[in-house]
Amino acid sequence: MNILIVGATGATGSQLVKQLLFSGHHVTAIVRSKAKLEGLTGDLNLLEASLLEMTDEELIQITKGCDVVASCLGHNLTRKGLFGKPRRLVTDATRKLCEAIAQHKPEKPVKFILMNTTANRNRDLDEKVSFGHRLIIGLLRLLLPPHVDNEQAADYLRVVIGQNNPYIEWAAVRPDGLVDEDAVSQYSVHPSPTRDPVFNAGTVSRINVAAFMAELATDEKLWKEWKGQMPVIYSEE
Repeated sequence: MNILIVGATGATGSQLVKQLLFSGHHVTAIVRSKAKLEGLTGDLNLLEASLLEMTDEELIQITKGCDVVASCLGHNLTRKGLFGKPRRLVTDATRKLCEAIAQHKPEKPVKFILMNTTANRNRDLDEKVSFGHRLIIGLLRLLLPPHVDNEQAADYLRVVIGQNNPYIEWAAVRPDGLVDEDAVSQYSVHPSPTRDPVFNAGTVSRINVAAFMAELATDEKLWKEWKGQMPVIYSEE
């Protein structure tokens, strides 16, 4: 399969690249710096660029022939990353990539897999949360621009792309409490959170998130199960 990854040098994105290369897929990654991935072996094409500065025509050419586009983009946990520009990194990248895909009208819908967060509710479902939860999320919207970015990116897929787009199918993966582990372990996937992500958060390893995203990209049966949804993933305790 031909798979395009953005956010490929991040902690989760790099794991996704490794797993897809190991499985023999052709991976193209748009990166700001090639250095972090140049040592990898496999069918890897590294494009050094800033995605948001690329032209529409460049993105149309890059997404042509892709079976899957996966976004592991996120904001760095620094003052500049949290409060500086671009404040809508994930949303703008999602929009630009989807618009590029739609421009060349693929015969078969392209899978778009977005890494999101359990702090973002799936408003297509009746996900119950407490008053305290709503209060904390309201504060996050006011104080942390990246949270709003995550919400708007998923909403773009839910509302603008929707469930019946002829060119794009999507899934937004919601990990809870990301941690680092060295190997893939048992994990569970649910349509909605099974615990409160604010007051009773679980954990999931980045390598497990990458494993699930890789399966979504390559396993048609699993994709049919989760497309158009926002699955929540936890590592098994």
